[in-house]
Amino acid sequence: MKVYISVDMEGVAGIATLDQIVRGGSGYPRAQELMTQEANAAIAGAFEGGATSVVVNDSHGTMDNLLHDRLDPRARLVFGAPKAQCMAEGLTDDCAVALFVGYHAPAGAPGVLAHTFSAYFGEVRVDGAQVSEAEVNGLYAASLGVPVGLVTGDDVIGAIASDVFAGATVVTVKKAHGFSATDTVAPSVALGLVREGAAHAVAGAASLPRPAAGTPLRLEVDMPSPVAAELSACIPGCTRTADRTVAAVLESAEDVLGLITVLYELALSSERARQAITNRR
Repeated sequence: MKVYISVDMEGVAGIATLDQIVRGGSGYPRAQELMTQEANAAIAGAFEGGATSVVVNDSHGTMDNLLHDRLDPRARLVFGAPKAQCMAEGLTDDCAVALFVGYHAPAGAPGVLAHTFSAYFGEVRVDGAQVSEAEVNGLYAASLGVPVGLVTGDDVIGAIASDVFAGATVVTVKKAHGFSATDTVAPSVALGLVREGAAHAVAGAASLPRPAAGTPLRLEVDMPSPVAAELSACIPGCTRTADRTVAAVLESAEDVLGLITVLYELALSSERARQAITNRR
């Protein structure tokens, strides 16, 4: 049984501040360790639940955060950026189940370090509804016939996952006390919870409903500036619907992730240019 694991950082126990999740911050090296430990807990749980192979995708930021020499050697690792399918890179239709570890609330929600793919996106919507990264990645998984069996993170993404992913195991390792504040269990406790949750999800993978991803899908993204929206509207199929908003109707969840990846790069580029001008003054 092949199991897919996408690991983010913001939803990991013991992490709550920007200093921890951004490379160069004094707390970042420790956050790498915590992220790697939770990834290993999920890998161990997956094998305990019956996995015969595990693929792990490093899904945070620059996507090269996990400490490779400390990762469980039974798993293969997908890392680096940009990746066409972003946080769902490496997920294939022969996977029995997808596990989302260290996930977080969407932009606009009151969760720990809440955002959706880019800190520069104001909000991401699919068919008019605000969505989290878990939901978008879940759409892609559904398009391949792969159910989401596990979501771990704070209480906000946990509540969303409980509503969206039928039958999925939800593991809450911390409660949001603001954008960069949390009430967290000890990392050692979180490892046991994640491992147990992964084992339960994999053992019950065959009984999970196989969701269908409806198409077409209307994607809307609130960009960080009018310039970013203007540039994004140059992409074939994209329309600028408001000063900072672009939209596109797409025929597959794969196209949704691909366009988000491109918009991410445009948002990053436009903000770097703006910041360079601001800092020069």
